[in-house]
Amino acid sequence: MNKHTNALINETSPYLLQHAHNPVNWYPWGEEALNKALQEDKPILVSIGYAACHWCHVMERESFEEETTAQLMNDHFINIKIDREERPDLDHIYMDAVQTMTGSGGWPLNVFLTPGTKPFYGGTYFPPVRAFNRPSWKEVLMGVAEAFKGKRDEIEAQADNLTAHLVQSNSFGLHFPDEADPAFSMANAALITDNCMKAADKEWGGFGKAPKFPQSFTIRYLLRYFYVKKNENLHQGMEEAKQGLDQALLSLDKMIDGGIYDQLGGGFARYSTDTEWLAPHFEKMLYDNALLVDVLSEAYQLTGRSRYAEVIRETMDFVKRELMHEKKAFYAALDADSEGVEGKFYVWQKDEVAQLLGRDADVFCSYYDISERGNWHEPGPAPALEPGESSSRNILRVKTPWKEFATQHRLGDEELKQLLEKGKNILLAHRNKRTRPALDDKIILGWNALMNTACSKAFAATGEEGYRQLAIANMEFIWSNLAGNEPGEFYHTWKNKQAKHPAFLDDYAFLADALLHLHEITGDVSWLMKATQVTEYAIQYFSEQDTGFFFYTREKQADIIVRKKEVYDGALPSGNAVMAANLYRLGILLDRSAWKERSDRMINALGQTIVRYPTSFGYWAAGLLERTAGTVELAIVGKEPSKMHQDLLRFFIPHRVLMVSSGGDAEFPLLAGKRVSGPTEIFVCKDFACLQPVTSLEAVMSLINRAGQKN
Repeated sequence: MNKHTNALINETSPYLLQHAHNPVNWYPWGEEALNKALQEDKPILVSIGYAACHWCHVMERESFEEETTAQLMNDHFINIKIDREERPDLDHIYMDAVQTMTGSGGWPLNVFLTPGTKPFYGGTYFPPVRAFNRPSWKEVLMGVAEAFKGKRDEIEAQADNLTAHLVQSNSFGLHFPDEADPAFSMANAALITDNCMKAADKEWGGFGKAPKFPQSFTIRYLLRYFYVKKNENLHQGMEEAKQGLDQALLSLDKMIDGGIYDQLGGGFARYSTDTEWLAPHFEKMLYDNALLVDVLSEAYQLTGRSRYAEVIRETMDFVKRELMHEKKAFYAALDADSEGVEGKFYVWQKDEVAQLLGRDADVFCSYYDISERGNWHEPGPAPALEPGESSSRNILRVKTPWKEFATQHRLGDEELKQLLEKGKNILLAHRNKRTRPALDDKIILGWNALMNTACSKAFAATGEEGYRQLAIANMEFIWSNLAGNEPGEFYHTWKNKQAKHPAFLDDYAFLADALLHLHEITGDVSWLMKATQVTEYAIQYFSEQDTGFFFYTREKQADIIVRKKEVYDGALPSGNAVMAANLYRLGILLDRSAWKERSDRMINALGQTIVRYPTSFGYWAAGLLERTAGTVELAIVGKEPSKMHQDLLRFFIPHRVLMVSSGGDAEFPLLAGKRVSGPTEIFVCKDFACLQPVTSLEAVMSLINRAGQKN
């Protein structure tokens, strides 16, 4: 029996349910809590986190489970817990507030509001006693409570000023130039590459210093820039493009070899705490894996490197094994902790590996950097040890290239491969007996859409039919379980057969993008029409008419103090950046010039910001590059187009739209007037002007390359 139960017990979010038996009298965000704050004239404490957040768990254990601390919170505040993944709109607003007040942010996010929900003080993690140059949580609670009583007028004025600042900063410095397409030039594309390379870690890959995030949008841009320069067949700038390609591939290779990648079970952790990609925070998020499968698929198409195909397969296997609902939806995340210790599920002692692998252990340990001393020591107090257990910990990683290692150990390629595969299978089976990290089993629309796109991209790159079937099944789940009553309307989350929270801009943008990719790999125009429906809904309810940008929340949402516009590409691409790409592609496919013009206007409004800060605008940068290089329009027409269609998908043609017809689709502009009576033909077009159709892939690629060259 639990001693305490609060109002979170009726929620579906795993993060909120984790706090349902805290002695803190938590409420979910909603009318009950907000009205109670007004009626009792108490400040609101909003604490925001997510299920896979390590420091969220730490603060819960230290403070929210401690009864005297909980009593202070209950006496002086209306306490609200928010899952940032359920309510990213609220998280964005209050994170901006805390960053404005303190200069930094993160999770757990703890912010104090007036009874009218305006923020006036906040921070992230607070320890139970003074430490890390931070006051204790109890000191913060008492200080805020006393200030609210004794300096109420000052607090209300501060909250009003901060809220006004949030509103003002939401009108970020957009510049709408008069001249046509000023952002779209190869000079700007080259500057973007140069600015990416200024942030590049040329030894360990990635961009910027530790902590290091995958930066998949920057990698994708550099892959595509190299493709464009190569297709131009011009020597000017080719050396810089090659350096960008090398940096992109180095980044992928170092992540794949590092501890951020699960060498046994596949899949990537959230980010690395060090420059060498060794020590991650061990949470595994659906969206990170989706975005990395996406960019790995492009890298494989461009380079043909078999290791990228292997990692795509291993990561997809991980997602299907550990993050997939029986109805083919995808769960949100796996926790960083197990048994209260970060990374315990994933790390190894050398003696443990030696006992499991016997005579193969020395080679296996050498390849994966496993030593008696250990290669990782987790922060904070050392965990309690079992009798005879060593304190050394090893995260599996690869430090020596495969060929070089095989030569050093006088092993043939196949011999080494079999030894390592055997060892990995043994260790993985043993690891599966450990206490598993907690699963955040809610279904998030936008993240499922990103994974759906990853399935489509993986199918295109590898030809593995299972990925295409998974994309179809997942989209059918989305359409059956997350759709609202109005055409194009959707909910943000689903769990226990219950869809909750109106969807946000990211959900609609990522969903339309996934539908466009699904149309491309299936040739089924019903997916294209659904993408159109979703986009039209977003235009109707999310548009900012004066600028052409989109708000994060739909109109008339009553429980937020600011209707934000998000333009930065962070861990997720900006919903505005993805909407710009969707409008452009749909504008071509449906011949809607107004949509293409709106897309161009959005990119132009951010033009020089994209050029100067491309690692924060990587998805936008890809849009700028495509407008500069131009988009190839491909139509595959014939009675039996499927073989030609699938073969064409394997090629790296990033700037394209594609339609397939075996008859009956002539109302679409790209297919109009193209007969299907003869053999399968491929039309290569630009601006709906098509060259003579061809019947071989070699001829297609020759025409595409010719179309890509500048006059």
